[in-house]
Amino acid sequence: MASDTWNVLVTGGAGYVGSLLVPALLSAGHKVSILDLYLYGDDIFKDIRGHAGLRELKGDIRDPKAVELAVEGCNAVIHLACISNDPSYDLDPQLGKSINYDSFLPLVKKAKQSGVRRFIYASSSSVYGISEEPDVHEGLPLKPLTDYSKFKALCERHLQDEATADFTVCTIRPSTVCGYAPRQRLDVVVNIFANHAYHLGKIKVFGGTQKRPNIHIRDMVDVYLHLLEQPDYKIAGKIWNAGYENKTLLELADIVRGVIGMHIAVEIVPTDDLRSYHVSSQKITQEIGFVPRHTI
Repeated sequence: MASDTWNVLVTGGAGYVGSLLVPALLSAGHKVSILDLYLYGDDIFKDIRGHAGLRELKGDIRDPKAVELAVEGCNAVIHLACISNDPSYDLDPQLGKSINYDSFLPLVKKAKQSGVRRFIYASSSSVYGISEEPDVHEGLPLKPLTDYSKFKALCERHLQDEATADFTVCTIRPSTVCGYAPRQRLDVVVNIFANHAYHLGKIKVFGGTQKRPNIHIRDMVDVYLHLLEQPDYKIAGKIWNAGYENKTLLELADIVRGVIGMHIAVEIVPTDDLRSYHVSSQKITQEIGFVPRHTI
């Protein structure tokens, strides 16, 4: 059964999603431990640093001692820590592999050994590759095209193999996250367009007809809160897409113009990369009743 409250370890908790998730978990009455390198500074949680339910650990998920300390006393893990997109991963593939893949199974095993009862993994919708299906759903075979997405898919499989009656596992495949958070990301499509519109007065769109699935960061946070509220039997071994709106790049540019100003120019640049995909997130709604509430 689900606990009313959990003692949750959030790996990568000082990142984009974590910067909103951690305060939300505390507000919901959970205790939170963070394991993060704090590469972007130590001040992200300065306003809640005195909270009795918060424990911050500056450390590396590749360090067994840091992981052992981080999972101590926790009964749930939300694993967000990773090099989080293809371009960043490709800057140093060995570094990416060491963080995204090599450290994964040791983390899972240490969590299991330490008495963690629930492990929630943030995978990626990129594990599907490019599909001709009008709605990319969880029943389709995985066809990852890059090392980043291949290792995400492998980690999903490893996690499933570790599941037991006392160790409930669940995987979420998020669409591209968008929106504001205290630790902002500006390398995801809606945020890129908003940044360029505001600062440059122009949005550059490569192609334009390609569809991209998005989910607002506040809905992404709500997904994790919702999962913690569910009884074990409802989430055990489950894999769900988490997304909301599938829009073309030109539609996304128009949405940004509608918010920032219709005077913003849109420059369309030809591209050979016309990859387009439309992710369905109906399954998570049908099975555990999660419904996104925030538009792009």
